[in-house]
Amino acid sequence: MDQQTKAEVARDVFPFIQVLKDGTIRRLVGTEVTPAGFDTETGVLSKDVVIIRKTGVKARLYRPTSCTNKLPLVVYFHGGGFFTSTIAEPKYHDSLNKIVAEANILLVSIDYRLAPENPLPVAYEDSWAALQWVASHVDGEGGGENWINDYADLGKLFLAGDSAGANISHHLGLKIKGSDLDAKLKIRGIIMIHPYFWGQVPIGKEATDHFRKSMVDNWWSLVCPSEKENDDPLINPFVDGSPSLAGLACDRVLLFVAENDILRDRGWLYYEKLKKSGWEGKVEIVETEGVDHVFHILDPSCEKVETLFKGLSSFINHGKAPVAVV
Repeated sequence: MDQQTKAEVARDVFPFIQVLKDGTIRRLVGTEVTPAGFDTETGVLSKDVVIIRKTGVKARLYRPTSCTNKLPLVVYFHGGGFFTSTIAEPKYHDSLNKIVAEANILLVSIDYRLAPENPLPVAYEDSWAALQWVASHVDGEGGGENWINDYADLGKLFLAGDSAGANISHHLGLKIKGSDLDAKLKIRGIIMIHPYFWGQVPIGKEATDHFRKSMVDNWWSLVCPSEKENDDPLINPFVDGSPSLAGLACDRVLLFVAENDILRDRGWLYYEKLKKSGWEGKVEIVETEGVDHVFHILDPSCEKVETLFKGLSSFINHGKAPVAVV
């Protein structure tokens, strides 16, 4: 970085974003784009559609080339700390193609608006609006997307996401209970891959890994300027004022955590808290040894990726979680 560039930077959110003094956002990663279409490796088709015309929010839909029966529908929320990546990011696109092929599902990937241009709770609002769009296809209520009308079994609906997207899935799973969508959408399960939860008081490896903890602290303060800091209920679901986990609107939850991930201990804490919350469903957790955060996206050649995808498929199609550690 040259001296002129340094002088322009008001905030450096390593290694993803620089906020310049004039308010310009300079995105350093996550801007690559892969178009939707036919994936020759997996035989999966995808297309982009605008689902919320008022805001321009889009979704990328995925389906197997050959659909002889109606398929489970997974509504997927990508990660990226709420401030980076999109539905068209190449590694996300490739990963979701493989998930769809493995699980034989219809998948809708939501392109919610990103912070800091759109600070939280915008991502949650866009994601909720996306669920309302999905619900518009129930019982012929006027939803106009033919892939959902023709290929989706809306009685087998799942929420899923990685990192920040797993966080979104959690919050939507709570919000839907007792809402106007509760009678329309039956959430069969929620899949959280390396969920992004945090807190003001460090736990586990957060207390010793000062470098990565400071990075995550910096990320959160960028997307959610809040006087509650890391104990805002959006990022810490266990603080006073947070909705009870007992209100989660599904019968099953599958959590994936990664051994080397700075977020690992929060995932385990969520698992323990959910079990003790009074929620009447079943939660399973799977820890993948020797890997880090979202390894299945960043390192798709890793031999443990296939195991994760097979476990996800089994949870959706057979109601079974994979073994506890892979």
